[in-house]
Amino acid sequence: MKTVTPETFAAQAGGPIEPLSGAIVPPIHLSTTFERDPDNAYSKGYIYGRPDTPTVRMTEEVLNRLEGGAATLLFGSGMAAATALFLSLERPAHIVAPKVMYWGLRRWLAEQTAAVGLSVTFVDNADLDALRAAIIPGRTRCVWLETPSNPTWVVSDIAAVAKIAHAASAIVGADSTVSSPVITRPIEFGADVVMHAATKYLNGHSDVVAGSLTFKAKDALFERAASVRRDIGAILAPFEAFLLMRGMRTLHVRVRHQTASALTIARHFANNGRVAEVLYPGLANHPGHEIARRQMPGGFGGMLSIRVAGGEAAAIRTAAHVQVWKRATSLGGVESLIEHRASIEGPTSPCPPDLLRLSVGVEDVGDLIADLERALIANA
Repeated sequence: MKTVTPETFAAQAGGPIEPLSGAIVPPIHLSTTFERDPDNAYSKGYIYGRPDTPTVRMTEEVLNRLEGGAATLLFGSGMAAATALFLSLERPAHIVAPKVMYWGLRRWLAEQTAAVGLSVTFVDNADLDALRAAIIPGRTRCVWLETPSNPTWVVSDIAAVAKIAHAASAIVGADSTVSSPVITRPIEFGADVVMHAATKYLNGHSDVVAGSLTFKAKDALFERAASVRRDIGAILAPFEAFLLMRGMRTLHVRVRHQTASALTIARHFANNGRVAEVLYPGLANHPGHEIARRQMPGGFGGMLSIRVAGGEAAAIRTAAHVQVWKRATSLGGVESLIEHRASIEGPTSPCPPDLLRLSVGVEDVGDLIADLERALIANA
């Protein structure tokens, strides 16, 4: 299977046939412990379920091929994956991170890093001069990107950021949850580590909480992250790894459909009088559109936001009137979701109060457009 494309590799779950039965669906290895050899060694490579398991390793191999990395680690959530990377940085460690990013991780960086010997500066990662100025020579270990950034979909130039970070001997960590490897493979643009909240597009069915780190090199940073995962017990469980593998087998089909629908929806509502603004990198008037064209060869993704004319109250009323779209958090599943993000993130959120975040699923795009139009009219 080494000569096939990542798409084919994922569709066939790496290609192995289970030798005992001939099953084409990989088995779930639920055992938490593994037998020693007569000489007390572990020649099969497994000791105990906390550091590693066969099902997790098999799923890691598929994701690693999708991202074009040297090694991948799976975690019990996206937060577990991202924080494990930060905890693996050599001290003293300073982090540069976006002002607008996934709210839960931004809160952890703002509130918890001092207790673990880390410091952080938040910048507009689309502003390369601001990012360059935020780097502290000899202390900045990681420049963290999220592109497009949730929920305003600002696009960061990964290659330009990598050039700045690497000149200061810092690594680039990229949260590519929204893009998925179908859209962007950050390592190809200079990122050193790619993080996914695998709960989202990689799983795609809203039934697994998982996270991942894919490393450009299987180096000392990878080894420290693997140690953190082992020591704090943050590995993904085998059954969840099996479900994640199941999701990745249809990743390309789902994401291409979602991306096409999102672009159709964005264009449709760009000239709607009840919508003040559509935020989507695929629109020509988006500030990061040209970077996105270069950096997102697989399309512009299945996420967009609309700012509802009439402000916060009108946005909340619009969400209240949808029927096909579901009012729920998360993203990347087969079902389309709508959410008033400012309500979730709280009073210190940088998210505009009139913003509704839309995660486009695999439903008929005409049904999605008609439902949102009805909700905007009902809100008026």
